[in-house]
Amino acid sequence: MFLTKNNEMLWRRLAWGTLVTAMLVLMGVCCLDAPIYAITRGIGNWGIWVFLGRVFDAKIWILVSMIIFAVYGVKRLVKTIESIQDKRIQFKFLDILKETFVKTKTSHAFLILNSVFWASAIVWVLKVIIARLRPVFVMSGIIPEFDRFTWAWHSMPSGHTTVTFAGLVMIGMLAPKYKPLTWTLAVIVGASRIFIGAHWFSDVILGAFIGMVIADVVKWLLMKK
Repeated sequence: MFLTKNNEMLWRRLAWGTLVTAMLVLMGVCCLDAPIYAITRGIGNWGIWVFLGRVFDAKIWILVSMIIFAVYGVKRLVKTIESIQDKRIQFKFLDILKETFVKTKTSHAFLILNSVFWASAIVWVLKVIIARLRPVFVMSGIIPEFDRFTWAWHSMPSGHTTVTFAGLVMIGMLAPKYKPLTWTLAVIVGASRIFIGAHWFSDVILGAFIGMVIADVVKWLLMKK
């Protein structure tokens, strides 16, 4: 969203995007969150939203990304060793690993892994700092004891939304023909977090923006010439 096809960052667009997101989040906190929650609450009874929450959990994203990257890395390591043997070059094992890393750091698997990893780390820190109570507690009137390290106080931003946008936006950039599908799926996952009562509208908006930015920044940094 904030990158050109030549992998150049559109800083002005990013600044405008940040401003618009801040306004939407502020509007959500002030007047939109509660009405949207009330309107969409009935949709949360559909089992598909719970299923999406389990499939697109941050831990699942990281685990699957690590497995894919590990498989790709092993294949690249084997090819590097075979290439060295064919050329009859004497390489130390550390040199072989370094050569392998150079060839894998711009791979799709590594880009996606970095995107979801940093999204997970950043969103967890923000959750702890902001410590916003989840809507299911607010709307029910059951307020748990304040503890910024517990699930109840981890509403903003939405972790599922942040990590899913980071992963799917990255996949969309790497495989442009699937971009409409990845974006649609990311929006659905984000909306599902509101439907099941786990997050406010503003939580999802902020999470989606952070995820998009992380995907762009990771690609921009790792594929810099």
